[in-house]
Amino acid sequence: MPRPPRPELADARQQGLHNIGEAAQLSGVSAKMIRHYEGIGLIPQVGRTFAGYRIYSDADIHRLGFIHRARRLGFPMKQIQVLLGLWDDRSRASSEVKKLAQAHVDELEARISEMQAMQRTLQDLARRCHGDDRPECPILDDLARADLARNGPAGSDLR
Repeated sequence: MPRPPRPELADARQQGLHNIGEAAQLSGVSAKMIRHYEGIGLIPQVGRTFAGYRIYSDADIHRLGFIHRARRLGFPMKQIQVLLGLWDDRSRASSEVKKLAQAHVDELEARISEMQAMQRTLQDLARRCHGDDRPECPILDDLARADLARNGPAGSDLR
């Protein structure tokens, strides 16, 4: 007699499969995100129990861990999709992976530089602000000047 296509949860566990809660705990990815990743195709459609609960293999959990690590390194979803494709392709050239990683490094460096410039500007403005009961505030003055530069005097809404 052939096995049922949808096992009971107890049978699935005996086969080494995991429910979504266990998959979340083992992979570091929340159940909500696991469903999302399945919905957008980052992980394949997983099996279901007779009652309709998702069941995950060790390979599924390993894939989720890969996605989790890539997200923690700041890769956007589109790049993670490419990385997964490269990971699945055993005949890939490592140069493709390196090129993708280097592009991400370059983007991170640019963002870090922008954030450091913002930090320096805010530190300078905070240093110049008296922070007392007086209404004068270089921080607000600077923000208002930025509004004027962008919108011009007619488009500004001062106070």
